[in-house]
Amino acid sequence: MPLFSTFAIYFIIWWLTLFMVLPIGLRTQAEEKSVVPGSVESAPLRFRGWRVFVMTSVLAAVIHLTWYILSVRLGYGLDAIPQFAPKFY
Repeated sequence: MPLFSTFAIYFIIWWLTLFMVLPIGLRTQAEEKSVVPGSVESAPLRFRGWRVFVMTSVLAAVIHLTWYILSVRLGYGLDAIPQFAPKFY
């Protein structure tokens, strides 16, 4: 598999994983009863960008490595899924 394709798939997995990791451990200003004037109550209390970035990168790497081993090394892909629907051609 070309190197660019591998990085592209990792980026897609990373982007999807980001939205799974974002709400983990999030404390809003309303929950802490410390709303800054001019901001929304649902805004995060503290910016935790590096923590989210690291958690996303590690989780995406694990998912990507699992996908790579299953699809490239072991050969499991879409062809391995049994097709029960009739073919209309």
